[in-house]
Amino acid sequence: MAIKRNTKVEPAFTMASMTDIVFLLLLFFLVTSTLINPNALRLLLPKSTNQISDKAQVSVSIKHYPQAGIFSYHINGNHNAVPFSDIEPQLQQQLQHSDDPTVSLYVDKTVPMEQVVQVMNIAKRNQYKVILATSPE
Repeated sequence: MAIKRNTKVEPAFTMASMTDIVFLLLLFFLVTSTLINPNALRLLLPKSTNQISDKAQVSVSIKHYPQAGIFSYHINGNHNAVPFSDIEPQLQQQLQHSDDPTVSLYVDKTVPMEQVVQVMNIAKRNQYKVILATSPE
């Protein structure tokens, strides 16, 4: 005697759970990619094998525009350029309550050393530590 089933088994696969996982992964990667460095300037940094683990309180970026022959200075990755004469007062204001004031320099590869030394002189006058940022080799 054969027993018959009243319900049929359908061999179907639902993709609802798979789309949820893909959506969550997409959100995760979007959020983490914006946390890396949200307001950084695009600079071609020189390469180096040395890495420093010290954390700077303030960053100064020098961007070079070779076609126009000008340089723009940016503090803490801000897209608005700061005149060179305003760099020292702004650094003093931001580092006045710091126990170990440290400035990180992000400089384009094409910037002449003279421009870098001018910013380093500001740091020396105010007794700030200077870290020259490089990209890893």
